[in-house]
Parts: sequence; structure tokens; C-alpha cells
Amino acid sequence: MILRAIDIDGIAVGSIGIFLKDDVYCKSAELGYWLGEPFWGKGIMTQAVKQICKMAFEKYDIVRIFAEPYADNTASRRVLEKAGFRLEGILRKSVYKKGQIMDSCIYALIKDEAI
Repeated sequence: MILRAIDIDGIAVGSIGIFLKDDVYCKSAELGYWLGEPFWGKGIMTQAVKQICKMAFEKYDIVRIFAEPYADNTASRRVLEKAGFRLEGILRKSVYKKGQIMDSCIYALIKDEAI
């Protein structure tokens, strides 16, 4: 597992992490992140995603990193796409948030295809 704070001028404005899987998923890891709204749209998260994925592929014996953003979170989906992740599918009605059942997406970055 790799966990990092995202800081701007010494102030934590977000976080990012890679979480290793086990058993039959032991060659995969999940990516999770968040960023404070005042910092959206500045390329900060795209850079953080690229850096942590590079670190994870170098440090661990994994071949795949995946993320599962909400389908309607176009900004998060764009971050993943700009970092080289590819959409693998839509999981219909897969998450429950704030009283609503929503779709999510599966994006993945494969080691041999990483930017």
C-alpha cells in the first residue's frame, strides 16, 4: 500500500493511495483519491495519479491498477483518462450514495501500457 498527502505550499489539500489486492487479485491494485474543490481543474490530480502509479509499478509485482469513479463524475473520469487509464466498463446501479443508486465505471492502467 502507498498513501500520500497532496500538499500545496505545505498545506494538505487532498490524498491519494494505492491499495494492493490479494488471492486471485494479487497482481492488481486499486487507486483511490480526493482533492479539495478549490484545487480542481489545475492538473494536480492527474500529476499525482501518474506519479503514484509509476511508484506502484516499480515497487510492487503488479500488472494492473484500477479505479472505480462514479459514472457521472466526469472530472474524475477525465483525470484517469489523462493519466493513461482506459475505460473497461460501466457497472450499472452498483453504488448507493446519498439515497441514490448510481452507476460506476471501471478504469484500468496496465503496466505494459502505462505512460
